[in-house]
Amino acid sequence: MALIKKVRGFKPKIGKNVFLAENATIVGDVEIGDDCSIWFNAVLRGDVNSIRIGNKVNIQDGAVLHTLYQKSTIEIGDNVSIGHNVTIHGAKIESNVLIGIGSTILDHAVIGSNSIIAANALVLSDTVVEPNSVYAGVPAKKVKDIEPAQTSEMIDKIANNYLMYAGWYK
Repeated sequence: MALIKKVRGFKPKIGKNVFLAENATIVGDVEIGDDCSIWFNAVLRGDVNSIRIGNKVNIQDGAVLHTLYQKSTIEIGDNVSIGHNVTIHGAKIESNVLIGIGSTILDHAVIGSNSIIAANALVLSDTVVEPNSVYAGVPAKKVKDIEPAQTSEMIDKIANNYLMYAGWYK
């Protein structure tokens, strides 16, 4: 069973139909919506500020989510895929987003809906990623616009696949 730990009076709240890998860690002021999956070695550390996760979000193996004390929070919309070994530190991720493997999203960044952050990208603090776009590089910059239907199809497929994969473990 995952490590779920109360800290500073905050106990994580977990929605319905959520898969938590045995060695996932969820600490403190964390709220996870329905139909989510938190994979192996993922850490959601809501010890210093809040982490809010929408519905049908998958947080893949080795991802780390954390915030700045009294300065930043994490907000993640619905239908979001957070790739393996991603670090999100105090950022807002809107709905229908794919965060590629190994990416880092820093404090107060905002990732617009229907967007893709390429693998290993570094989204600096206070960056605003435009909706319907792809950002890549170090630091991340816009590389192209994409049609909402194009992103929706790919992002939905990944999110739905992770919902299916989670079902294998129940």
